[in-house]
Parts: sequence; structure tokens; C-alpha cells
Amino acid sequence: MPQFGSEEKARACEKLGATLGIDYRTQDFVEVIRAETQGYGIDITLDMVAGSYVQRNLEIAAVEGRVVTISLLGGARAEINMGMVLTKRLTLTGSTLRSRTVAQKAAVADAVRRNVWPLLAAGRVRPVIYATFPLAEASEAHRLMETSKHIGKIVLTV
Repeated sequence: MPQFGSEEKARACEKLGATLGIDYRTQDFVEVIRAETQGYGIDITLDMVAGSYVQRNLEIAAVEGRVVTISLLGGARAEINMGMVLTKRLTLTGSTLRSRTVAQKAAVADAVRRNVWPLLAAGRVRPVIYATFPLAEASEAHRLMETSKHIGKIVLTV
């Protein structure tokens, strides 16, 4: 599985408003979350890893919590304890745009236009830009992205 985390990235998340950033390379996020929430857990987990993380996400889920998978960086297969899903009354779901129709994608884009763009225009939400590259240097931008050292977005300018 790709390694994206670091102590620096955990602290950057906190500066952006996260209650707690966890460097999963040096800390067991299940143990940290159990301690930080006094055993309550997490109401909603947005999972971009899947694979072996699915069971761990179920472990940290609060009763009636939701785990939403949106990417498969850790693999498409997972072994999970369905008893935990039942006893905690969890919702385990996934979403992707790839399999949606053009009309469905247009509806998502319209919702973003209505609900997110005003926040961007007002400056209430700002993207974190790490670096910009002219389109002609796209290969260099990809090299940087593959290092996973950046914190924020890498932008190609036209």
C-alpha cells in the first residue's frame, strides 16, 4: 500500500481545523481514536484505503456509525467481522463517480456548483496549493505527486 502519512501532514491537518491528526506510520489509529473518544468511536469514516483498513474502520466506528469507502488504495478485498456490523448497527457503503451516468455526474457537478462554489467565492473554504506547474511540465508535477511529499494540491496551469 502507498505510504502517504507523516507527522508533518498530521499537524497540517490540525492547522486546517482537524481535531486530531494521526500519523498512522508511528501511531495505531485504532488505539488513538479509542483513547481520544473515550471508547465512543467515530460517527462517519471516509475511507480511501479499503483493503485491510476496512476492519479497522469498523472497530473505530461508533454505534450506528457509517463507513464510506471512496477509493481502493489498499486493495478491493477485505475480510471483516459481520458480527461487529450487526451489533453496532453500522452502515458500510461506497461511492464512485466512474460508474455513474453522465446525467448523474451532471447532478453532482450542479450540487457542487450550488453548495461549494459559494463557499470558495466567499473565501470561507480555500484549497491548499502546494505547487503549480505549467502544462508543459506535467511530467515533473507527476513526479512530485508520486513522492507523496506534498501537502496540498499540485496544479497544472494553462
